[in-house]
Amino acid sequence: CFRALCCKGPPPPRPEYDLVCIGLSGSGKTSLLSQLCSESPENIVSTTGFSIKAVPFQNAILNVKELGGADNIRKYWSRYYQGSQGVIFVLDSASSEDDLETARNELHSALQHPQLCTLPFLILANHQDKPAARSVQEV
Repeated sequence: CFRALCCKGPPPPRPEYDLVCIGLSGSGKTSLLSQLCSESPENIVSTTGFSIKAVPFQNAILNVKELGGADNIRKYWSRYYQGSQGVIFVLDSASSEDDLETARNELHSALQHPQLCTLPFLILANHQDKPAARSVQEV
């Protein structure tokens, strides 16, 4: 009985899942991941290229590869899809009609990509706190 109490080994490892997080610049990808990692929202800088964050949960760890959303970077997104087990697509629900159309096209492209088309997608309509935010039906 004493041995069982004092000789416990390390906790079992939590499963890890690799996700890719995409969306246009300014959609809130970096802010979302910082919030999930309990980091300070101050001094958030737009991602140039990509970054990787480990988001710990009680029963799992999500390794999220955030890809920059600038026009000149989006054409390289597909190079980072390999090995992904899920997709987070962040959308600025308060963006202009042109940006919303661009986001729609990028989402459709990702949904049809051979490495992503069978994966679960989370589509997050961010910036719902802004006055110009669209409803779920409008998005």
